[in-house]
Amino acid sequence: MKTIDDLGDLRGKRVLVRADLNVPLDGEAITDDGRIRASLPTIRALADRGARVVVCAHLGRPKGEVKPEFSLAPVARRLGELLGKPVAFATDVVGESAQATVAGLADGDVALLENLRFEPGETSKDDAERGAFAEKLAKLADVYVGDGFGAVHRKHASVYDVPKRLPHAAGQLVLAELEVLRRLTEQPQRPYVVVLGGAKVSDKLGVIENLLGLADRIIIGGGMGYTFLKAHGYEVGKSLLEADQVDTVRGYLAEAQKRGVEIVNAIDIVVADDFSPEANTQVVAANAIPAGWQGLDIGPETRKLYADKIVDAKTVFWNGPMGVFEMAPFAEGTRAVAEALTKVDGLTVVGGGDSAAAVRQLGFTDEQFGHISTGGGASLEYLEGKVLPGIEALADSA
Repeated sequence: MKTIDDLGDLRGKRVLVRADLNVPLDGEAITDDGRIRASLPTIRALADRGARVVVCAHLGRPKGEVKPEFSLAPVARRLGELLGKPVAFATDVVGESAQATVAGLADGDVALLENLRFEPGETSKDDAERGAFAEKLAKLADVYVGDGFGAVHRKHASVYDVPKRLPHAAGQLVLAELEVLRRLTEQPQRPYVVVLGGAKVSDKLGVIENLLGLADRIIIGGGMGYTFLKAHGYEVGKSLLEADQVDTVRGYLAEAQKRGVEIVNAIDIVVADDFSPEANTQVVAANAIPAGWQGLDIGPETRKLYADKIVDAKTVFWNGPMGVFEMAPFAEGTRAVAEALTKVDGLTVVGGGDSAAAVRQLGFTDEQFGHISTGGGASLEYLEGKVLPGIEALADSA
């Protein structure tokens, strides 16, 4: 896989950078600019070498329609602030504005195209439709740099098809993410602890299956934890439950026992009588969730248990919050796990998505962890052993 150092003299060349700028917005206010910051090293390096940098990215899921609430205009403003210079913004993706904006760039300038997903061809499953859009996008540039790690598991035009049409290289963020993932999957330092949370166990089944042959200990929390509790024969009240996955989870529990992998489940739960920060709450044993109540966080004894199971690790991968961290009464489980990771003497990886948002919202800094991934879904698919289309395209030696 080529790096940007392999691209030679870039002065005067138009370099299309596929970045991941899919940031959370409150109106036009960016509530977490972590992904923009993570994209800066590659963009700066290219601009400093005299490239005319054309950044493209997606935001949300507008499903091929132009929807103002998904415009990248606020991202262009923030990118300019962080770079310390103006970022030209094209009000379309490959149309007149994009063409004029790119044509107006001088060496070292940076532009951002409008949301890629405003174009149906970006996400189309039809190869011809996707390819036709990729042709238009490729015509805006001389070179392609793939740096949007959060999208490399998608077979989208800007991720998979454009690098087939241009000389290409991997950006610094993609290389950094891959290096961390290799450390998690190729002879990780032990004990190796994996912490999995989030809503659905079905989203994590492939990861669990793959990690049963790799991890020493898997800690389960969040909404997916109630399917595990059900698999142990416990009643879970109105808690989130994927009943169709209970038998699958039982199978994983049996396989873990056979392989000597420790599966750690909650021993107490914070339950509520409503999904609300104003709900009545109580702490109950994991096998005593009352009918009509729902678990929204791990309890205090579980927080201590999980912290004890994390702090002696040499490698930790964490993906998914332990509870509904967005509501203050149900954030303490996630806070406890994050705090435990900061005390680990080894590699700690926060696996993107809600986990990354949670640690920042709870007041932790990026520097307190070994690595905060920008791509939750991409990280999980890599850990499942899947081929990532965007990485496959970059690995092609063209």
